[in-house]
Amino acid sequence: MSYKMIVLDLDDTLLSDDLTISPRTKQALMDAQEAGVKVVLASGRPTFAMTHIAKELELEKYGSFILSFNGAKIINCATNDILFSSTLTPATVHELYHISRQEEVWIHTYVGDEIVTPANNEYTDIEGEITGMPIIEAEDFVEKIQEPVVKVLMVAAPDKLVDLEKKLQHQLQGELNVVRSKPYFLEFTEAGVDKGTSLHQLIQKLDIKQEEVIAMGDSYNDLAMIKFAGLGVAMGNAPDDIKEIANHVTDTNMEDGVAKVVETFILNTMIQTK
Repeated sequence: MSYKMIVLDLDDTLLSDDLTISPRTKQALMDAQEAGVKVVLASGRPTFAMTHIAKELELEKYGSFILSFNGAKIINCATNDILFSSTLTPATVHELYHISRQEEVWIHTYVGDEIVTPANNEYTDIEGEITGMPIIEAEDFVEKIQEPVVKVLMVAAPDKLVDLEKKLQHQLQGELNVVRSKPYFLEFTEAGVDKGTSLHQLIQKLDIKQEEVIAMGDSYNDLAMIKFAGLGVAMGNAPDDIKEIANHVTDTNMEDGVAKVVETFILNTMIQTK
């Protein structure tokens, strides 16, 4: 099989624990792009927190794409055009805020290039560190959110979110997509919007076949694209239930797991067919 696209989650997949790309992984991805393979970044992160990685990998030069907010936005790196955008209404955000109060968890969302929360907390601080975005504490959260937003997070200790994820997936079925991106991040986007559906839209625009796509990730918000791709890859640091669904399991994000997949399934294959 000749693969034409590799789609990568960022945190705990492409990025090492210090949030950098290892030299081996970067070289493998640059070599793949030079050979004509599209490298697409697909993350729960806001667009703002992905652009520096896109620039490091020169996605603009190679005409590639970002799927941010768990696929709720698709951006053409070469033109900065938004190819797809999905939002939640203020009323939906207000509803989620009231649910967060009932369930005694924290909540935050994004307004412009800022993280907005009614009360700062250790998990929103983690999001601030990951994204590099400032955190705004809005005493009246409902009043603050008067325009559509792309995504909302409920954040709390992992053991609390495991049960809450199942409860709200059932309660909000057909209304919202509800999935954990990290053990302490429960994310909400428009129903039917995830990394898999956005990837499907993107490859249709590019005339790339499903079987020509590799998708790699480590968490539950990556499941949709892992299932969709011709070669769905789970990281070695992924939970066992994600590994069971993947077509292939690579090494961890700290062991150049992404590079090994690119070398094995793209670069080495090209050498053998020459």
